Amino acid sequence: MAEELKTLDALKDAVAGHAAAPEAQTETPREPVRDALGRSYATGKRKDAVARVWIKPGNGKVTVNGKEMAQYFARPVLQMILRQPFQVAGVSDQFDVMATVAGGGLSGQAGAVKHGISKALQLFDPALRPALKAAGFLTRDARVVERKKYGKRKARRSFQFSKR
Repeated sequence: MAEELKTLDALKDAVAGHAAAPEAQTETPREPVRDALGRSYATGKRKDAVARVWIKPGNGKVTVNGKEMAQYFARPVLQMILRQPFQVAGVSDQFDVMATVAGGGLSGQAGAVKHGISKALQLFDPALRPALKAAGFLTRDARVVERKKYGKRKARRSFQFSKR
């Protein structure tokens, strides 16, 4: 009789959406993901740009498409965007970055490299994940260019109206 009541209670909980939590379900700590050379790899995306990013312990050298960061991203704002993940994680000048980026313009490419650096940092050292997640660097920025519609000059802009 007692067993029937237990199963009946469990059935009621399951129907109500209050299923009993399994006892063995515990949060497993994340493991660092590194290749044979001690690097972590991640892909970052922004607008139409896609960046492949490798990070390894070093002295802060950033190489993008075979060029120095200051040479590839000439604008200081774009260089600042690339440094943000390291500053938020508190590991400035501790990692070397090698990135290849394609597609989009310079602004989108800088955002893609930033996204890739953030993802690679949290793979290299999972303890950095909370700071990067709180800053929103691990989320891909979903904003993209809106498509052009027929009957319009651009995505939303109409042709000039003429009364006569």
